[in-house]
Amino acid sequence: MRVISLREEPVYTQAAIDFFQSRWATDSNKMIYEDCIVHGLTTESPLPRWYLLLEGDRIIGGAGLITNDFVSRMDLWPWICAVYVEEEYRGHAYVSRLLERAREDAGKAGYSYVYICTDHVGLYEHYNYEYIGTGYHPRGEASRIYRAGTEKAENINGAGI
Repeated sequence: MRVISLREEPVYTQAAIDFFQSRWATDSNKMIYEDCIVHGLTTESPLPRWYLLLEGDRIIGGAGLITNDFVSRMDLWPWICAVYVEEEYRGHAYVSRLLERAREDAGKAGYSYVYICTDHVGLYEHYNYEYIGTGYHPRGEASRIYRAGTEKAENINGAGI
């Protein structure tokens, strides 16, 4: 099992687009994933980044690292988004591999924290994410916001968060 970055292994680009669209998109917004993934491959900016969790060549999970997750807290970034692990692989902490890779890359890019917007209470706390408040979405929903320190934050603060 391994986590890859599409920037490092762009051969998985179309498979990643299909994966994220089939898990998260609707017919009206599926181009968001394609556009973001494709442009993320060649930008000089550290974001966006997209990751796949592979067992052999089979995609069993994925996540993104982006500037905004359609949430009101635009003062915070980067956001880990679109976290997904196939149902039959859940319960083995495989999601931690995606989270750690995103945190690692965010730290290398100079960010002190990563953020996640979610309704999953208890999941991210298990991986040392701290609840910091509520964020609001364009359609009126609210979600919990969590943050975790990156290696950069740990180096600055000594022990992390």
